[in-house]
Amino acid sequence: MLYQIYEFQRSLLSPLSLWAEASARVFSAPGSAFSRLPGAERVAAGYELLHRLGKDYQKPQFGISSVQAHGHDVPVVELEAMNLPFCRLLRMKRYTDDPATIDDLRDDPPVLVVAPLSGHHATLLRDTVRTLLADHKVYVTDWIDARMVPLEAGPFHLADYVDYIRRFMHHIGVETLHVMAVCQPVVPVLAAVSLMASAGEPTPRSLVLMGGPVDARKSPTGVNNLAEEKSMSWFRANLIHPVPVHFPGAGRRVYPGFMQHGGFMAMNPRRHVSSHWDFYKQLLAGDLDDAEAHRRFYDEYNAVLDMPAEYYLDTVDIVFKRHLLPQGEWEIDGQLVDPSAIKKTRLLTIEGELDDIAGLGQTRAAHELCAGLPKSRRQHMEVESAGHYGIFSGRRWRSQVYPEVRAFIRQARDNVT
Repeated sequence: MLYQIYEFQRSLLSPLSLWAEASARVFSAPGSAFSRLPGAERVAAGYELLHRLGKDYQKPQFGISSVQAHGHDVPVVELEAMNLPFCRLLRMKRYTDDPATIDDLRDDPPVLVVAPLSGHHATLLRDTVRTLLADHKVYVTDWIDARMVPLEAGPFHLADYVDYIRRFMHHIGVETLHVMAVCQPVVPVLAAVSLMASAGEPTPRSLVLMGGPVDARKSPTGVNNLAEEKSMSWFRANLIHPVPVHFPGAGRRVYPGFMQHGGFMAMNPRRHVSSHWDFYKQLLAGDLDDAEAHRRFYDEYNAVLDMPAEYYLDTVDIVFKRHLLPQGEWEIDGQLVDPSAIKKTRLLTIEGELDDIAGLGQTRAAHELCAGLPKSRRQHMEVESAGHYGIFSGRRWRSQVYPEVRAFIRQARDNVT
């Protein structure tokens, strides 16, 4: 009943949020007589803050219309390359009719960016994708909100996630492909490539694993501790709920996005309270640039999706409780997931020094598991003073991490043997 109660509460608050938004405009619009009343700025700021605290946040768009590539301003069009029930494979296609630009873009290596299915939408990697587009042909996984997937599509397990990644890689063309996994997908992506290697299939040219729990026993964080402290029955009883009737996925059991959002906020409540107070003061001071930056951040941060219950519970059990991958005990459809079977794919792992989601050493553990790769094919990067998001978004990503990633991919492309 919790999901139904939440939806009922949201429907009650929606008129209040819309009224607050309209009131904020009445007291701030230049042509409004109310904007000239004493204290109008404070009233408008208060109403906008109320609106943003109570509004329903929709899935954002990538909104990447053009990029600078090889010195050219190139338009970008978002195309659907493949559509599966729980995920769309998107191609961020760069277009040009200039022959010189076409020649520059032709040899850029293809990169599959595997976005996390862990609460937020793939658009959280907008900065990652935009930066990569300067030098690469970019594909990205766009996971679908589970409440929008009808029951007829069946369940979705962690093993299905691994299968999706294999299918996407084959669709793009695995022989020339480079794969980047950010956060949660580090584990299923490593599993997918391992299974492909064990089956004698071609594997990607390179694998970039960023801030993911390959071995969650190393430097455990709050995320790891919760999984260790609570039983699987607790997770099933307290975090899994059926989707209400007015959604396409009515009846599907999910880990609701609103509960995940509550968990995100609870990890650092003071920072979020401070950020909203700063937003209020920015509105009063007329600091429109900083206020707009706040809106953009929370439009993304507050937009969450439901995760399929089977997938979420599998992840808790396999990755965070039993640690089956690092212990060499994970089997998918009777096939052991053995990273040591990977012989050719080059490996780059990236960690943030201050990562409070995937602690230091959790991603680097992939090197121990990929024992079949010589050291010359493996690299590790630790980003000083970077938190979890800093390794794939923002200034550190663009100035420190991306140049290393770009050079690594170029080396993997040019050195096939």
